[in-house]
Amino acid sequence: MNAAEKGERYARIFRKAGTFLANGNIARAVATFKEGVELAEAQGDTKMAERFQAEIDRAKKSPQSGEN
Repeated sequence: MNAAEKGERYARIFRKAGTFLANGNIARAVATFKEGVELAEAQGDTKMAERFQAEIDRAKKSPQSGEN
């Protein structure tokens, strides 16, 4: 997968998760971010995997999640 394809896939994951977050669906957003972690790890992209993990942590701490 070339850099442009990776960028597109990462962006698509962030947009999809953002839509779920905007609608208050934290569980679906977290699941989507986990897909991002898996994709990034499969591509050997540890920085992006860390970014996706940070978004998972942030989503779980949101007031809507109930996991504060």
